[in-house]
Amino acid sequence: MCDQLRWDYLSCTGHPHLHTPHIDALAKRGVLFDRAYVQSPICGPSRMSFYTGRYASSHGSTWNNIPLKVGEMTLGNHLRPLGVRTALCGKTHMTADVEGMRRLGLAPDSEIGVLVSECGFEPYERDDGLHPDGPRYARNKAYDDHMKERGWPDENPWQSVANSAEDADGNILNGWFLDNADKPARAADEESETPYITGRAMDFIREAGDTPWCLHLSYIKPHWPYIVPAPYHDIYGPETHLSPVRTAAEKANPHPVYGAFMEERVSRAFSDDTARTRVLTAYMGLIKQLDDQIGRLMTFLDKQGITDETMIVFTSDHGDYLGDHWMGEKELFHDASSRIPLIVVDPRPEADATRGQKSSALVEAIDVAPTILDYFGGAEVPHIIEGRSLRPLLHAEQSKVRDFAVSEYDYSMRDVRKRLGVEVKDAKLTMLFDGQWKYIFAEGFRPMLFDLKADPDELTDLGADPAYSDEVARLERLFFDWARRTSQRTTISDATIAARDAVLGEAKAGILIGYRNENELREVLDQAKENTRLPHKAL
Repeated sequence: MCDQLRWDYLSCTGHPHLHTPHIDALAKRGVLFDRAYVQSPICGPSRMSFYTGRYASSHGSTWNNIPLKVGEMTLGNHLRPLGVRTALCGKTHMTADVEGMRRLGLAPDSEIGVLVSECGFEPYERDDGLHPDGPRYARNKAYDDHMKERGWPDENPWQSVANSAEDADGNILNGWFLDNADKPARAADEESETPYITGRAMDFIREAGDTPWCLHLSYIKPHWPYIVPAPYHDIYGPETHLSPVRTAAEKANPHPVYGAFMEERVSRAFSDDTARTRVLTAYMGLIKQLDDQIGRLMTFLDKQGITDETMIVFTSDHGDYLGDHWMGEKELFHDASSRIPLIVVDPRPEADATRGQKSSALVEAIDVAPTILDYFGGAEVPHIIEGRSLRPLLHAEQSKVRDFAVSEYDYSMRDVRKRLGVEVKDAKLTMLFDGQWKYIFAEGFRPMLFDLKADPDELTDLGADPAYSDEVARLERLFFDWARRTSQRTTISDATIAARDAVLGEAKAGILIGYRNENELREVLDQAKENTRLPHKAL
């Protein structure tokens, strides 16, 4: 999993200048799902959906650093009973439910406490990739030690070496500032975060040996700070950059929530072409570095002799506006933000028929967990996991697994909410996309609506146009149907409930509700016995 990698910034997904041969090779070995959507366009809730296989409104971690509550089943909880070692190298953005653990008496340093705190993963090396100076964000001592061994005595080498540049006079240029994005980081390529965490993943695979394992290799890049070491810092100059997808008309009477996000500092910065050009130079360089490390990892798997027995899923937790639609960051639902690359390489012979194909089926991030569980032979648990295994698509058994995709965003933590005068409980957006129409329900406001067939760049919001009121009503009904799903009854399956004897179950247990006398009870029980002796027939 990459962080903030757009769906269209790979050569296999259509970028005309960014060359990613190693990721492209994965697409040739597997299936490239061309219409994959996240369940929330921001790191924390998106990742919690990937790990639980559940929508953000189901697992409840609706924004960064909102804890995933104790008791939510994650991929590790499903895989460990099958004998699968489930580990993490890199980022999760998981925040532990400390109060819930305390209430249940779970010690954070106990075996179960660690797993609950780390989103169900064994933390082989957790590195959430943000270690600025100051007390708020924990440092990764292992990475600091790695840099010290490389000869960097800096107190915080993540900040001052890996994510900073240096001018001709030896002054440190902070990589957080967009003006420095096109300069080379002080770190050498092999010292920087992407190669480092790739090496740690290889360490895990060596250590795991023949034990069945599932490794979450989670890269922080191309997430900000936008800065990359040489030689990647100047490979992709302005001549390779795509023009921003935006029009002046988008600023004329926009949807109130969209308009408020366009006024965010980061959006104003990315609307400046000079800043955008510098960032794109670094962003594309970071992706090129990432692709090279994927090549390094695949060579390692080949040498280990396990390539043909390893399922590989390549994806991202969300996209990056990069100035499209006058926006920076992510957080709304244009494809630049909510659509992700998703490649699945299934090594089984049953998947041979689909190798190298590009699937247009609508899929969601929550489909990754059940696909991996399915691969290891785990039973379906639809009362817990809301995603659907992609095996039927990988094995050419079906052409689709759903009719629409859903993504949610809670903007209550953002200043946008205050500027709009929206209460915390109402600061929520839900997107529903059926393959043509993208509908966004905004509590307290009119909906947004885009026709991606006629307007693939999503430049014209039709939500206020009376000519499309029927389409809005149809999609609102779909949204209402989806919103009424049963998602919190996770302790018992629908199948168990369906198999329950709703007529005589209580009576057989001595709970005699509604019977007038013992004769009536005896008649009912005798009839039940007679029915069980009759031959079963069906029409």
